[in-house]
This record gives sequence, structure tokens and C-alpha cells, in this order.
Amino acid sequence: MLAAPVDVVPESPDLLHEPKWDGWRCIAFRETDGVYLQSRAGRNLTTYFPDITRAIRTLPHGVVLDGELIVWERGRTNFAQLQRRVTAGRGLLRLVHDCPAHYVLFDLLADAGGQVVLNLPLSERRVRLERLLADAPAQLAVTPQTTDMRLVADWLLTWTVAAGIEGVVSKRLAGRYEPGRRGWWKFRTRIVTEAIVGGVTGSIRNPDTLLLGRFDRRGRLRYTGRTHPLTGLQRTELAGLLSPLRPRQHYSAAVVHPWPEPLPASWSGQLDRPEPLRYVQVEPSAVAEIDADVAFEHGRWRHRVRYARFRPDMSVYDVPLLLGEEEGYFGDLG
Repeated sequence: MLAAPVDVVPESPDLLHEPKWDGWRCIAFRETDGVYLQSRAGRNLTTYFPDITRAIRTLPHGVVLDGELIVWERGRTNFAQLQRRVTAGRGLLRLVHDCPAHYVLFDLLADAGGQVVLNLPLSERRVRLERLLADAPAQLAVTPQTTDMRLVADWLLTWTVAAGIEGVVSKRLAGRYEPGRRGWWKFRTRIVTEAIVGGVTGSIRNPDTLLLGRFDRRGRLRYTGRTHPLTGLQRTELAGLLSPLRPRQHYSAAVVHPWPEPLPASWSGQLDRPEPLRYVQVEPSAVAEIDADVAFEHGRWRHRVRYARFRPDMSVYDVPLLLGEEEGYFGDLG
């Protein structure tokens, strides 16, 4: 079952709210001869999470669970550690030992013996899920739920920074579980902050998207993400504000941009590696105000951000440092 994005958290006495965890959605099948873990896209994740399959083996045969795979690091979720599970190879067992995963569960699709419970109301599925996991290993945790909007506000204002949740998912207390249907609602916590424009796709005079960066503590401009496609008005505005690289006297050869061209595929932070990105390098002197969510790893926003406006009043040295290298790097929570 899926969730439709919303701009505000819906309020109603017949709704429950849960934290939206920054991890991998996963359906777990406790089969007679073992455990099978399946991603939202249908990918087999079983071999990458021996710690989770071991925990699920303690549950009765026939159980089917829905939840989020996460890894904690220093009290926050760390999405990059999940990605390392896929590429660890022979180092997987060491990684499992050093960075164990957790499976945060929010739904039960089949109970002990394979009893399908999709048509039961969410409230009853929740009771069964809690009963099922009462004596389960600590790596299998039931996600918090609430009907209290004050607690929801606390999650959004405090847990976003402290624990790394992405927002809130809202569900009907009496709702059935309907695979493939967007019958839930998800609100993502977003920030308003700034970044330096270091490149564009398309051309400087007609940019399609912006490639953004921030300085690290050593003063190096690091790539931090890419915007959604620009609107026609935004393209027109930016066409007169962006500049090609300017030669500098201290360079003995061609001007050196701090990022490679094309942009390496691995810089995107995605699970499925895309192709290297061709782009046009620009003079990194323009500051853009952006609207972003709080999902990031390797110092980069994992999802594309929204360009809001040009900030001619700001120097590039007024822009916050690289994500994770300073206090308050989430910007202003909105």
C-alpha cells in the first residue's frame, strides 16, 4: 500500500499518524523454509540483511510484515549504511556486525499460519502486530503511532533533527490494506536554505536544472544536489544571472572547476546507478534559495530540491557549510 504526498498533515479523529522513516520499504515473508525480503520495487533484499532474516525466523510461519529497514548511527538513521549493504561483497558480515540494521514495522498482512488480514481495519491489524512482536528480538520494532497532533508536531520539529525521520504518514484507523493503492498520506518535512550554483544542465542561457554545492570546512566547493526542472520564468531569470567560468591569473592552464564533467553516476546517491550526467560548468558565485527535504547522505540531498529564488544579497560565504559539518545544517524547518 502506498501514500500520496500532501502539503499539510491531515487532521481527523479517524486518522492515525506515524513517523516516516528514512530507510528502505520492505515486505517480509516468513516462509516455511526461511525468510524472503522484498523491496517496494520487487527487488530481493534477503541476502543483504542476514541480521534481519535471523530475527524474523523467530516468528511463526506464514507471517507477512510491512515496514522500513533502517540503520542507526549515532542516534540518527543513516541511509548510506543501507546502500553499503548492496555493495559490501565479502565485507557484508563485518558491516552487519559494525552497523546492524533494524526493521521498523507498521503493518501486518498475514498472521501466524498465513491467515491473510488485509481486510481487517488498521486498528485491529496493529493489535495483532503488537501481540506478534511482544517477545521478538529488539531489531524488530513496532513504529510509534498517535492521534495527538501535539505529538505529531513534536516529531516534525524534534525527531527530524534528532532521529532523522523524513516526515509523517497518516492512515485511517478503519482502513483496509490495499496493495498498490495510495490510500495513505505522507507529509515530508522540508527546509528552506541556500546553496551555490556550480553548474547547469541544458545551457547557461537556457538552463534545465541547477547543480548545487556548498563549501566544506577546508573551503572546497562540494557537490550537494540537483534541482527539479526549472519553470519557464525561472529559466529566463537565471539566464541573465549565471556566468561561464572566468580565467584567473593564478591558473597556468585552463580554468579548473572543482567538480568533474560529466558528473559521476555515483554522486547521485541512488540505489540503482544512473548514467554520468553531462552538464555545463558555471562560475560558482551565484546563491540560490532552495526548498529541500531532510533525506541526505554523503553530504548530499538524496532527492532533487526545488529552486525558489536567486539571492543577490548573499555571498557564497554566507551559505551554510556542507551538510553535516555545522550545527543547524538543516536550515529553517518549514
